[in-house]
Amino acid sequence: MGRTCETGPGAGGPARLLARLAVLAAVGSLAVLVLALDEGGPVVVGAGLLGLVVCAVGVWWFVAHHGPARLLGALLAVAAPAAVLVLFTYDGLWLTALVLLLCWGAALACAREALRRSRRERPMRAAAASRPERPVLIMNPKSGGGKVGRFALVERAEELGARVILLDPSAPADVAELARGAVADGADLLGVAGGDGTQALVAAVAAEHDLPFLVVCAGTRNHFAMDLGLDRSDPSRCLDALTDGEELRIDLGDVAGRAFVNTVSFGVYADVVQRPEYRDDKAGTALALMPDLLLGEGVRRLETRAGGIELSSQQALLVSNNPYVSPDALGGGGRRPRLDGGELGVIGIRVEDAAQAADLAVRGSRSAGLTVITAQRVEVAAETDEIPVAVDGEALRLPTPVVCTLRRGALRVLVPRDRPGVVVPPPPVNWRRILDLAFGRTDVPGH
Repeated sequence: MGRTCETGPGAGGPARLLARLAVLAAVGSLAVLVLALDEGGPVVVGAGLLGLVVCAVGVWWFVAHHGPARLLGALLAVAAPAAVLVLFTYDGLWLTALVLLLCWGAALACAREALRRSRRERPMRAAAASRPERPVLIMNPKSGGGKVGRFALVERAEELGARVILLDPSAPADVAELARGAVADGADLLGVAGGDGTQALVAAVAAEHDLPFLVVCAGTRNHFAMDLGLDRSDPSRCLDALTDGEELRIDLGDVAGRAFVNTVSFGVYADVVQRPEYRDDKAGTALALMPDLLLGEGVRRLETRAGGIELSSQQALLVSNNPYVSPDALGGGGRRPRLDGGELGVIGIRVEDAAQAADLAVRGSRSAGLTVITAQRVEVAAETDEIPVAVDGEALRLPTPVVCTLRRGALRVLVPRDRPGVVVPPPPVNWRRILDLAFGRTDVPGH
């Protein structure tokens, strides 16, 4: 996105060296374990895994139950890792544990970097863009805790020749209608300084009229801006695109006729964000509702068809405009390496008891409780006529079945040429590919 990934002969040497270092560090971990057989090496591994399992069980009880079970879960989640540390210290195993941790950490770090350097992913193609003559920007002064005022975005935009429509927090407006009105008045660019939900509404209008769209990251999390590589620490830098910009053609998600730029969430998260108190107390609201949503009378089961794959009785489902590089998207920590791949990302989760929670903690994406796939079309059904849905974080209710698709290359996004947030996230570690890269060919399949 905006710069070329390292590929070919130039990337082969460093990537192969890193892959060999990863293998060496992994072998070092095994060597430390073997050498420490008489000094408690297996105890280190066994105690570590047991601590992880007990901690996962504690977290599950904490989020899925009320009363004494929740208190016990909190105690287990804290006490399990503490007990492992005490065991290592008391039995003099802390040095062995530290060396194992460092070796394995180095192995994973080198492996991820080796795969990142060797991948042959086509970067998002940026085209030259002419300077807009009549740009119109819609700005939400409350978004992101007042970033519009704090970074003087109105003044900066007007200096660059843009017309600014400033929303009135006391009188909610239909931003899509404001955008259509701007187009009728001759706007040749639409932009938004606000959260991702507002971005999506105006982006749909821009795509409808094939106009460039400008993202100003004045929201709270700005996931869309992050994946475009924009500087989220200084929203005013996004306005540089008005005078020195380039254009990206990206995909636009569609859920039941409504556009989305990031994600559509179903199940537990969608139920939580429906509550009015969620905006003021996110953590407290989630903790209060989770037990009923996971196991109680409020539990909702989702039946999903993603391409040719059936996902049964899912508790949570996330559909994204292009796939995230890892399941961390469920916690807000993931990134999409590209936004023009023409595929929806699908992450489904089904955890019904402490044993499944422990399995998910130990096995991660290989757990039966977690499904990570891609699809062109996703259909979500439930036993009710309509279900709660969170579209780019905005709470909606949609009739079932809910269908998600992708409009490939529908959105023209104007971005600054200098985008410091552009990164190539490391792919998930695959040791077979690491071995191929270290001792076989540089060009690793699948990248």
